[in-house]
Amino acid sequence: MTMSQQSSRADRADQTDQTVKPVVTVFEQYGAGAEEVGRRVAEALALPFHEQAFSSDDIEGEVASASAQNAVLAQVYSAMGGAYGGFEGRDVVTTQEQKYDLVMDNNRTVLGYAQDGGVIVGRNATVILADRPHTVHVLLTGSVGDRVARAAEQHGIPVERAAARQSKEDQVRADMSVTLYGWDPRLPDRYDLVINTSRISPAAAAAAIVDAVRTSTSAG
Repeated sequence: MTMSQQSSRADRADQTDQTVKPVVTVFEQYGAGAEEVGRRVAEALALPFHEQAFSSDDIEGEVASASAQNAVLAQVYSAMGGAYGGFEGRDVVTTQEQKYDLVMDNNRTVLGYAQDGGVIVGRNATVILADRPHTVHVLLTGSVGDRVARAAEQHGIPVERAAARQSKEDQVRADMSVTLYGWDPRLPDRYDLVINTSRISPAAAAAAIVDAVRTSTSAG
């Protein structure tokens, strides 16, 4: 290959890379403010916002029903080898093939979102898009007391109920990731930014993420 051909190929690769729209993946510990921070980032970057696959209500079991979303969650719980909340006692058996299908379905969803860029909360997007260019991976954390208080206010529920959700949900979401993807989202090694929202306001957290995205994009 001539120097001219090498240069042309490098130029095309650089042009392709520059057309990749940015993505921010966010994993939050319960009540750390992912929705508020994520929506601020999405608005600042003119990107779509994609919320978590399963809400706190789903995981708590208050809306456990025959809906498609909750049927999937029941399969996930079964794959994790235990029963949680409103799904306890259900006769749901997840085979290795079904477990594989759950992962593949989620992968397709996340990769589809990533094509147009966006802010993706949860969904194991951090590990699925680990090697994607122009992608910033964020962990939002904070003190348990602050997170519980924020969640109680956000969802209009008693602090005692938010505290019960926190204890369960932090464990369940971690279990999902460990069981289905073999990674522990509570560990910081896969993130570009770890932000403590007990100390950093949502506006400041969003600004830091936006700055990281713009730096990543300009660096090519």
